[in-house]
Amino acid sequence: METHVLPSLPQEKASEFSSSGTGALVGALVASAALSACGGGGGDSSASQTNYVPVAAGRTVSLQTSSYTALSSVTDAQAARFLLQAGFAATDSDMASVRNLGYAGWIRAEIAKSSGISGWDWLNSQGYGNVYSTANYYDDTRPGDYMIWSQLMAAPDPMRKRAALALSELFVVSLSSLDFSWRSHGIAHYWDTLVTHAFGNFRDLLEAITLNVAMGYYLNTKGNLKENTTTGRQPDENYAREVMQLFTIGLNLLNPDGTLKLDANGKAQETYGASDVSNLARVFTGYDVDMSQNVNTVIAQTGGGTRTIPSTTYVRLPMKFNANNHSNLEVNFLGVTIPANTSGAAALKTALDTLFNHPNTAPFVCKQLIQRLVTSNPSPAYVGRVAAVFANNGKGVRGDLAYVFAAILLDNEARDASGLTGNEYGKLREPMLRLVQWVRTFGAGSKSGAWKIDDRSSPGGALAQSPLRSPSVFNFFRPGYVPPSTVAPPATGLSSGKVAPEFQIVNETSVGGYLNYMMQVIDSGINSGDIKAAYTSELALVLNPASLVDRLSLLLAGGQLSGSTKTIIVNALLAVNVTASSSDSVKRNRVCAAVLMVMACAEYLVQK
Repeated sequence: METHVLPSLPQEKASEFSSSGTGALVGALVASAALSACGGGGGDSSASQTNYVPVAAGRTVSLQTSSYTALSSVTDAQAARFLLQAGFAATDSDMASVRNLGYAGWIRAEIAKSSGISGWDWLNSQGYGNVYSTANYYDDTRPGDYMIWSQLMAAPDPMRKRAALALSELFVVSLSSLDFSWRSHGIAHYWDTLVTHAFGNFRDLLEAITLNVAMGYYLNTKGNLKENTTTGRQPDENYAREVMQLFTIGLNLLNPDGTLKLDANGKAQETYGASDVSNLARVFTGYDVDMSQNVNTVIAQTGGGTRTIPSTTYVRLPMKFNANNHSNLEVNFLGVTIPANTSGAAALKTALDTLFNHPNTAPFVCKQLIQRLVTSNPSPAYVGRVAAVFANNGKGVRGDLAYVFAAILLDNEARDASGLTGNEYGKLREPMLRLVQWVRTFGAGSKSGAWKIDDRSSPGGALAQSPLRSPSVFNFFRPGYVPPSTVAPPATGLSSGKVAPEFQIVNETSVGGYLNYMMQVIDSGINSGDIKAAYTSELALVLNPASLVDRLSLLLAGGQLSGSTKTIIVNALLAVNVTASSSDSVKRNRVCAAVLMVMACAEYLVQK
């Protein structure tokens, strides 16, 4: 796997701007209040941070951290806030690293890191590629769940994995809807594809996704046939539609800052129409799985008979092109013509280049990545700055995702302290991220190495969300979702109305389900205690509830719990007497109660 690194960064301070404080999370208080009686607002009042921007240099430039002056003003709270946007958790060692390297230096170091074991290799290391196993892993989705949780919770490169997870919510393939042999291996390779390209080029990622077998099954590119005038058959339009609507350009024309580009009458303009979809669908005909390296195994079935099982290799190979099944008709879409009888490879290149270079792609993609990492409602200026980096990384390269993710995290709107006091800034922390954070924060590794955490999508019994388990291609939630009766939707093309995407999976059932699930996990762990926190550092503070809560506020919420909230939690802890002579169980109960109350309160659930 090729690893790209950011070059040395300039130390000059970029121009400051006044953050407007967006992020429609007024509705967060509804769910947060239901979760607990944690107290009111408040926030960090630390000074605005310097904004460092990557500059042009070769991709192979060696990391020279000595050329970057560490920001001496970075506090633990600032480092934790940054880490919770850039990765999954803020441990003591992680915060020390950010303080020593500075934000940009830490990013460079993360990009240079090895990715560790791939999802595919992890499955095989656990025996899930064994065709003879009586567990019939070739039909089982559970290994795919174990794989992705292990990747998120234990991988040595949290920023790359966090970026890949954000991309998985843009380029959606759901394990819940895959129905082919070795589906867990299929989703593992899909995940590995996202990881491989997370700091690479968006154009390369787009092609890799298009030809990926899991995507082929999920959106019907696999086996898509050309038109047949005798039967009236037309190419399947599923992928052609979604690659435009969801993966690249969106529904409406945008300005470079992500705002709607209005016509002369002040109306939004569609990016594409039905003809664009039907024409583009012709490009995606002729592709199917590549069985050239397949080795079949005949397996006896329970109750009699046999079944022929292919080897895992086919779900890892890009889909194979068959010219006989490819449409040779002319293709006209988005103002581009692909002449009749153009070869399949050339037609695909033209189509993907067109989508990649469309002026909508940069703001459409970048805004959603900002939403996943930083805030639900980035200002147009923020979107515009990141989209400009997508358009040109400083060396004339478009689509450089390493620079895009760095721009998202280093932007003043992400680093400035003004967002901490803005009621509409930030985002609801996704439930799956809360579980990953708990594991990483408290070092709750899998003693067996099996990481047996299955589908956590149940709203009543778990998290209402599980990675790579979206209920549809539209992700767990829509980027423009507005919770009913909370924040005003925008007037067509005019209002800067606020959204709160993650609240689409919040309801009365999921609120209670999350609390009940985490109460059990925080104390007893997962999979009969195979994944269980020791809370060693926290137990050292058990007789000082105020210090304990301060530490949890820092690690879990970037130090953003208000004084009133911390007082409520401390008083609740003091209601049960704990002394030096108390049993280990009593002491642990106090720590677990503190962790649960922090992870249930509004100032934790709303990440700022």
